[in-house]
Amino acid sequence: MSGSQTGRRTPGHKNRPPVMADVAKLARVSHQTVSRVLHDSPHVKGDTRERVLDAIRQLNYRPNTVAQALVTGRTMVIGVVSFDTALYGPASTLIGIEEAAHEAGYAVSITSLRSLNRASVLDAVLRLRNQGVDGVVVIAPQKTAVEALRHLPPGVPVVTVEAGSNSPVPMVAVDQRGGAMAATQHLLDLGHRTVWHIAGPADWIEAEQRVAGWKAALKKAGAPAPPLLRGDWSAHSGYELGRQLVQTPDVTAVFVANDQMALGLLCLLHEVGRETPRQISIVGFDDIPEAAYFTPPLTTVRQDFAEVGRRCIHLLLGQLEGPTRAREHVVVPTQLILRKSTSPAKAR
Repeated sequence: MSGSQTGRRTPGHKNRPPVMADVAKLARVSHQTVSRVLHDSPHVKGDTRERVLDAIRQLNYRPNTVAQALVTGRTMVIGVVSFDTALYGPASTLIGIEEAAHEAGYAVSITSLRSLNRASVLDAVLRLRNQGVDGVVVIAPQKTAVEALRHLPPGVPVVTVEAGSNSPVPMVAVDQRGGAMAATQHLLDLGHRTVWHIAGPADWIEAEQRVAGWKAALKKAGAPAPPLLRGDWSAHSGYELGRQLVQTPDVTAVFVANDQMALGLLCLLHEVGRETPRQISIVGFDDIPEAAYFTPPLTTVRQDFAEVGRRCIHLLLGQLEGPTRAREHVVVPTQLILRKSTSPAKAR
């Protein structure tokens, strides 16, 4: 019969181009799986991938983001609110979220703020929502950003990162307190009578959690707590605070709240002739790529930013599938990386 159909050209309407839903129907998968295949995600089984690619070929499908949004009700775009910083932690968190979103078949739209105050965070979330993103991830390591989360309008799927235990929305965080406890305990186990701490800025939630972990480890061991020193995350502040430390002769161990400040401290100790680790042992936090090449290579606490990103996207997609915003908090463990900046305390 002339003009006969194979029955597999278009599962939908004959007079319109095929859309992602048609591919999904023909391949017997979800539209998310089709999106993952189109974005070359590794998280699709081989036979499923071939089935989707075969359906794309049969239908001569060409991705169209507008059509996708009309059919699925989603733009397949996730918004991220971050802030303009070159600090390793926030920058690596952003990379982890981007990679996880792409693996799930989503594009990412980033709004970078100069400051994380209540007004700017709320404005950024609403602007992203007005652009049609399916959900928003807010990187909120400062207390002012967390306050903004309490005033989000309903109906906006939101997940936050490092917003602390009082976050009013679903949150993913690294176990900052546990990592700090492990760093401090490592130094105590080496026989150091106590451990000094160079902390980050007080308005950073991560900095305060690391202080709490340091104090908890000292208290558990019955060790005295030295005066707290405050830096600003920079190598310069670690260098300057090192001047204070070397004026105290009984300092033998220091836990530093990030690797950059630890680098500054190492530089100062080298300049004044105090050997690390023979005279002063040092542990950092973050495990930046350069930490293994410090002199000496730095013992530090590693954060799994890739896992943070995966957990964020998982929570956000869960909100898209469910009717409510569950107040779920996910904690990602840390890992203590042992190198050559720590050693047993010298007998006195």
